[in-house]
Amino acid sequence: MYLFFIIIHLIICFFLILSILFQASKGGALSGTFGGGQSGSLFGNRGTATLLSKFSSYLAVAFFVVTILISLLSTPGGTASESIIKKEANRTTVPAAELPTPEEQSNTVTPE
Repeated sequence: MYLFFIIIHLIICFFLILSILFQASKGGALSGTFGGGQSGSLFGNRGTATLLSKFSSYLAVAFFVVTILISLLSTPGGTASESIIKKEANRTTVPAAELPTPEEQSNTVTPE
């Protein structure tokens, strides 16, 4: 189930990026690339911008919902979502009982 939501999340991210890049900005963005200014003929002058902005809004809501679902599905024990840094830190951690005390460190003689 966790992997399913990760894949859905990646698909939503991809389409969210595309919908944002296709929106016309003050500079024209990528929407002018496909159609050369005639992209408004299918949806009207403002129809494409409205459609893309609504689509982006829906994708943004889906992005946040799936993100929350993924965070709720991740276990605190760290089986599926434990980071590499945490795994490495847990692997190289020395228990406090094995560490020398400050007195033991000062009593050790270093060879010269």
